Amino acid sequence: MSKIAVGTGTILRNLAILPALVLAGVTAQALSATSAPAQNKSRGAATRPAQAPAVQRPVQRPVARSVPQTAAQRALTQRIQELARGFDGEVGIAVRDVETGWTASWNGTRYFPQQSVSKFWVAINALQAADAGQIDMSEQVTLRRTDLTLFHQPIAQQIDADGYTTTLDSLLFRAMTQSDNTANDFLLRRGGGPDSVRAMLRRHEIEGVRFGPGERIMQSQIAGLQWSPAYSTGRAFYQARASVPIERRRELFNQYVADPIDGATPEGLVDGLSRLRRGELLSPRSTDRLLSIMSQTRTGPQRLTGGLETGWRIAHKTGTGQVLGSTQTGYNDIGIITSPDGRHYALAVMIGRTSTPLPTRMALMQNVTRAAIAYHDSQRRNGDFATRTTR
Repeated sequence: MSKIAVGTGTILRNLAILPALVLAGVTAQALSATSAPAQNKSRGAATRPAQAPAVQRPVQRPVARSVPQTAAQRALTQRIQELARGFDGEVGIAVRDVETGWTASWNGTRYFPQQSVSKFWVAINALQAADAGQIDMSEQVTLRRTDLTLFHQPIAQQIDADGYTTTLDSLLFRAMTQSDNTANDFLLRRGGGPDSVRAMLRRHEIEGVRFGPGERIMQSQIAGLQWSPAYSTGRAFYQARASVPIERRRELFNQYVADPIDGATPEGLVDGLSRLRRGELLSPRSTDRLLSIMSQTRTGPQRLTGGLETGWRIAHKTGTGQVLGSTQTGYNDIGIITSPDGRHYALAVMIGRTSTPLPTRMALMQNVTRAAIAYHDSQRRNGDFATRTTR
């Protein structure tokens, strides 16, 4: 059942502020209502591996101010609830104030299919490897026809019998801005594969995020197929998928939506976005590079981006899944919006399953962006901003 969750796990994990919360009148019942599900382990309880992340400047994670709520926080919470309840489909929404850590969410701890949103984690993993000197993003690599995947892969047009030579940085740019599956899967393999991404998520204690086996295997499994290189060209994949009995396809489709192998929670996604923005995941140079690339994303111009006001900027990544009949899974957009005065908000809108028209889905995402902007404007008018800001 859908539910509204307000605040952030940061409060509950920071035991040092619990006495202050108790003095402020926070009951055990209220704390329980905003905590994550049992399957999400506390960062404080996790064991850190010996290897330190490639971060070159000290950071201090902001402490959320969820008690008492400001008028702006109450208004944002109510607006997200209205938008989610009014949408015909399974949706998760999260908005995080990057500077304070305060979060409002709907279905914030439920897992939704990421689809190409997962390219965000591939990018972070590759850039961490570059920060550690394990790979060189300027290295020239040659893609062959055997590297082709399926669905959206514009780079395929440039791969001839002799292959196509480019750089890892160019592949990163294509994967993030064009959502090119072949570019992404090549970068994924060069960065150590799915296990390396999962290890990165554990190392940084990023909760509520799973990482799948890669586009080829995952998309084939959803369709009831076993991956074959022949599926990478023409309409071979679509023809093979059409031969799978519809009952079998529906069964696998529903299983994927219910328990996605690449699932992520809206709160987990905005946590990752916020930590990137605060410089906790990458070196300053790599942080700037990834945010710059994400600001040039070409996909989904009428999703979150469509709700921006003059002077606001966005760095984002979209995701779009398979369709069965009139139903689509994984229609997503996540990103960081930046105000004209330099404050940042991490947004995630994850539509797990819907049959609504595309304009309706895009309108939902645009309205979430507008709600975050309204929150910013209200906080500013009322003087509720925290003094701490990020670059």
